[in-house]
Amino acid sequence: MPNLSIKDVPEPLAEALRQRAARNHRSLQGELMAIITEAVQPAATRGPGAVNSPLQGWRRGTRTIEEIARESFVKYPEPVRGGPLGVDIIREDRDSR
Repeated sequence: MPNLSIKDVPEPLAEALRQRAARNHRSLQGELMAIITEAVQPAATRGPGAVNSPLQGWRRGTRTIEEIARESFVKYPEPVRGGPLGVDIIREDRDSR
């Protein structure tokens, strides 16, 4: 594969890219590859929440904690009663070793 190089990148821009990579849980190299892939991919093939990375298809977008909680409350409106407590499950597992 060819290598590309960008010289004389201003430090504020480089730092912004490093922060963006960290937010997306990617290396700087991975983040730059995702940006380039997004830039050259035809708009018609991009969907909302599309992920453009070497792991494409692994993750189909993001949801906030609030969205996940709301979906969970809709799916399970009543709390589970009578089940074991988490502390008991952990204690049993530790005692089994």
